[in-house]
Amino acid sequence: MFGLKMPSLVACMNIILYFLSLFLCPSAILFIKASETNAEPYEHDRVVNLPGQPSNPSVSQFSGYITVNKDHGRALFYWFFEAQSESSKKPLLLWLNGGPGCSSVGAGAAVEIGPLTVTKNGEGLHFNTYSWNREANLLFVESPVGVGFSYTNTSSDLNILDDSFVAEDSYNFLVNWLQRFPQFKSREFFISGESYAGHYIPQLAELIFDRNKDRSKYSFINLKGFIVGNPETEDYYDNTGLLEYAWSHAVTSDQQYEKAKQVCDFKQFNWSEECNEAMDVVYNEYSEIDIYNIYGPACLLNSTSSTVNDSRSRRSKSLSEGRNGHRLRMMRIFGGYDPCYAIYVEEYFNRIDVQSSFHADIKGRNTNFTWEPCNDFILNTYNYSVFSVLPIYTKLINGGLKVWVYSGDADGRVPVIGTRYWIEALGLPVKSSWRTWYHDNQVGGRIVEYEGLTFVTIRGAGHLVPLYKPSEALSLIHSFLSGKHLPTHP
Repeated sequence: MFGLKMPSLVACMNIILYFLSLFLCPSAILFIKASETNAEPYEHDRVVNLPGQPSNPSVSQFSGYITVNKDHGRALFYWFFEAQSESSKKPLLLWLNGGPGCSSVGAGAAVEIGPLTVTKNGEGLHFNTYSWNREANLLFVESPVGVGFSYTNTSSDLNILDDSFVAEDSYNFLVNWLQRFPQFKSREFFISGESYAGHYIPQLAELIFDRNKDRSKYSFINLKGFIVGNPETEDYYDNTGLLEYAWSHAVTSDQQYEKAKQVCDFKQFNWSEECNEAMDVVYNEYSEIDIYNIYGPACLLNSTSSTVNDSRSRRSKSLSEGRNGHRLRMMRIFGGYDPCYAIYVEEYFNRIDVQSSFHADIKGRNTNFTWEPCNDFILNTYNYSVFSVLPIYTKLINGGLKVWVYSGDADGRVPVIGTRYWIEALGLPVKSSWRTWYHDNQVGGRIVEYEGLTFVTIRGAGHLVPLYKPSEALSLIHSFLSGKHLPTHP
């Protein structure tokens, strides 16, 4: 009647059974509702399947946003992978890329050490058998705001970025991330990364170290140490090493080397015009090869994508176009075993289906938003206020943290020469002298142990060591985390 159908006999029986269940076992329905409302907060960030992801092996992964400043509307984007086995027993390892302005998701995760790396032309993903999540639970974050999918609703934030700003946001990220993933709160925590993260990492470690002393005011983070690769550390030694490396590896001439030595005082924060001109010549001599891997090929890919071509053009500008021409910093272009990988990554992360699977919310932003491996604006406006982080090394080594430094010896940008200079400047007693370490019966590199710091070189690796030498890099992180020595015999 009134246009309604009478319920069937089966439907009537289901209704009767439902009310009987309420009468006989009311907790059953309540249990179902409770389980729905008490789902772990991190499950909302679980990534079920990314476009082009291989079906095997399975990868437990999460991604999303962590708010680091509510008042300004700042949020950092992360990508997290549980360890491949015994996740509950393995440490938490944070990875940071540098720039400043380059994406840890786009480089560290999708190219270097993550279990899912982008394939040629950005068409999909393949499983990385040398992923560091064999050794740890891996966390990547795009920092600072303005990098990748990370954002701020207060545009003026982007004009005041410096090392202190980045450290504070990274600290707040960790505290809030651990609230979302409470099972890792007491886990051993380590920080890793490369390049300008040589600034980010010690300063973040120092902030955690200091605040851990006041548990009544700050959340405790179980920091045990950090490991940095080809790290920018101390401007004087880094730049001295860069020039000497270019000369000693036949990139620049004897005459240009001598001229740069005469007109450049790398102890000065701002370089003279004569020094800028001399170093421009050195950098231009690198333009025909890859400064990040001097023996590797250059990318010859002729992409039809205007987005990619525009980005490549911006990233290939002179290295000297840093802070008003006075501070020479990272070039926009990465190096790699496949020198075109940055283009592939850019293609992949700009796919709408990928962003949707990633929980990368770009609504409300400029409709012309494009994910880029590096943000040129941040690189050029970043406030380089810290000349050296060596005092932090001394402090944290004395504080008992485990500190390792590694260096790919084919990197022209942050060469092994400069790194050796600043490590020597720390004045640490030698614990175990310079010697060879081996990998698959071949020389993997050299290693020297000081009281409080271990230095390792990786033979034939460029700036992004895990990209060029993935198997050796996996052995390196295994040794760092497990405390087992790298092999010193073939």
